[in-house]
Amino acid sequence: MTSQMLTNYWDTEIGWLKKVGPKRAELLQSEIGIRTFGDLLNYFPSKYIDRSRILKIKEVTQEDSYITLKGKIFQLSMAGAKGPGRRLTAIFRDETGAMELVWFQGIKYVEEQIKEGEEVIIHGRPSWFQSRLQMAHPEIETLQGNVLQTSGILPFYSSTEKMKRAGLDSRGIKNLMAQIQEHIIGGLPENLKHSILLDRKFPGRDVAFYQIHFPESIAQATNARNRLKFEELFYFQFMLASQKLLKKPTYKSAPFQKIGPLFNLFYADHLPFTLTNAQKRVLKEIRADLARPVQMNRLIQGDVGSGKTMVAFLSMLIALDNGFQAALMAPTEILADQHFRTISKFALDLNIQVGILTGKTTQKRRKEIYSSLMDGTLQILIGTHALIEDPVQFHNLGLTIIDEQHKFGVMQRARLWSKGRLFPHNMVMTATPIPRTLALTLYGDLDVSVIDELPPGRKPIKTRVAGNQRRLEVYHFLSDQLRQGRQIYFVYPLIAESEKSDLKAAEEAFVSLAESFPAHRVGLVHGKMKPDDKERMMLDFKDGKIHILVSTTVIEVGVDVPNATVMVIENAERFGLSQLHQLRGRVGRGGSQSYCILMVSEKISRDGRERLKTMEETNDGFKISEVDLKLRGPGDFLGTRQSGLPDFKIANIAEDGALLSEARSEAEMLMADDPNLIKPENADIKAHYQKYFEANRKFAGIA
Repeated sequence: MTSQMLTNYWDTEIGWLKKVGPKRAELLQSEIGIRTFGDLLNYFPSKYIDRSRILKIKEVTQEDSYITLKGKIFQLSMAGAKGPGRRLTAIFRDETGAMELVWFQGIKYVEEQIKEGEEVIIHGRPSWFQSRLQMAHPEIETLQGNVLQTSGILPFYSSTEKMKRAGLDSRGIKNLMAQIQEHIIGGLPENLKHSILLDRKFPGRDVAFYQIHFPESIAQATNARNRLKFEELFYFQFMLASQKLLKKPTYKSAPFQKIGPLFNLFYADHLPFTLTNAQKRVLKEIRADLARPVQMNRLIQGDVGSGKTMVAFLSMLIALDNGFQAALMAPTEILADQHFRTISKFALDLNIQVGILTGKTTQKRRKEIYSSLMDGTLQILIGTHALIEDPVQFHNLGLTIIDEQHKFGVMQRARLWSKGRLFPHNMVMTATPIPRTLALTLYGDLDVSVIDELPPGRKPIKTRVAGNQRRLEVYHFLSDQLRQGRQIYFVYPLIAESEKSDLKAAEEAFVSLAESFPAHRVGLVHGKMKPDDKERMMLDFKDGKIHILVSTTVIEVGVDVPNATVMVIENAERFGLSQLHQLRGRVGRGGSQSYCILMVSEKISRDGRERLKTMEETNDGFKISEVDLKLRGPGDFLGTRQSGLPDFKIANIAEDGALLSEARSEAEMLMADDPNLIKPENADIKAHYQKYFEANRKFAGIA
């Protein structure tokens, strides 16, 4: 069968496949999106069962994660009343022992399928309750013709309850797949370079599709999956590289080709601390960008306290040395004020004019700022959204820095860029750790730099989990910290479904803490307060007028209170991992040892325990973000609707970081060598890319 014939074959409606018909075709499309033969081939096994490794019940240990057993099912019975507590139980036996099976969902389907005393293979995750072996929702493989196949790899396909009722369970899908297997080998055009296949020992595309559905071993299936994952990631990264290439030539910026007296003087004589190797590496990347006549568009990722502001200031000095002004835009007034104080301190001995513009800036001061910006005497302007107002015009804006970019819209960033004669170079900073796999995918049109090292001497925050039974012990510890003149955060969750009770709990805690620590002033911040009142309370805490701050909101990223040494998070199991890390980052900003205490209830889910364990074991935001990504998946990690991620058929950026990096490198090399894919040897790649691009261009934000 030729490639063209196979393409037509794959575009054939699935209803034409033997034993499908109109009703099953409609079900396949509505339930799992299979419309054509090609869609079926792209519906990959969710897992594989190695039937050569069938255990006996007596061989199962608590270390086993997934197991396969052969035996018979007896004593099906219903337990519990109707509703959430209703469950189906059964006893599974082999010649060495027995165990309990239980189902909480799909009960009717299970009852219809299982025949007591019939020999079956079950596969699932074992658990132990009071030293008894159990398994919930096992996958069950009945044996056709009662002939037991104890060798070979069994692909398992996910299916819904509706599909199972129509005979389209894993076995049913496998039978459909078997009908098209003969048309796979030799019929698919290759869409990766031969060198890629050779270097990674990947099979050809047709062989990969065959081996993923009909593998002879787990290793063979794994290699086929990696080949198809790589292919998917490669084309997505090529699309992003293409987007970057299309964007950059249109954004002309002035090249900053010299490192002048301001930078050299500050670097040699006024650095308040030695730069980390990570800061030096990122600064080198920025200097290379700024020397080019196209706009720098670089994301600077750095955990709390990693020194992003210092890197930003040194970048500003390069702009100033080349005769340009710089602007830094922050999402809140308190954060803008903090940046202003820090940068003014850095600039103190350099005779540099630094200004701040926020909603609270007086009209008199605004006029002074507008005038000094226009004549160039004000060299660095820091502010909030006020920077993009019409009266703000720069003499020669050359560098914009946006802190926490995700809090600004595209149009707001564009308006800031419009303040320059040419496009200013652009730097984006974030203190929200993003796993490298996500950064490479989401920010494919940006260059990404990571400051993954904290300054020397910074003490790691000590984190401990404590149940309510230890509250008295915790309060004794807090008293000791207060006697030393330290300040404390108390944060309560605020969940939409229980907002009233959460707020009430925080208000009651405010009263209780005031009674428990009568010698100290306690403040309360919550989302229903007016913004001015909330900011005034935060400033009072920052200035030391409040000793304990109770809050129902996530305290602003970047707010710096060096004297706050303890973060107590109530009901910590209700917070996500990234939230817990961001909250913890509000302490540890000074030289004193800081602490994070995670107060928890008795009932904690498995994922909740994993989050708390991770918090106790590491302060590294990037390690934490990787765990968070694996626990939640990319959609929930970012917010499904705004994640900007394509619907990958087989790749998983939470797990395939190494493949993603390799795919990105190959895509960038191809882009550098043949950006328009006009070379004859890239004809198959071009044909596949055009089809992929048209189907997925929306994910890359290409109009």
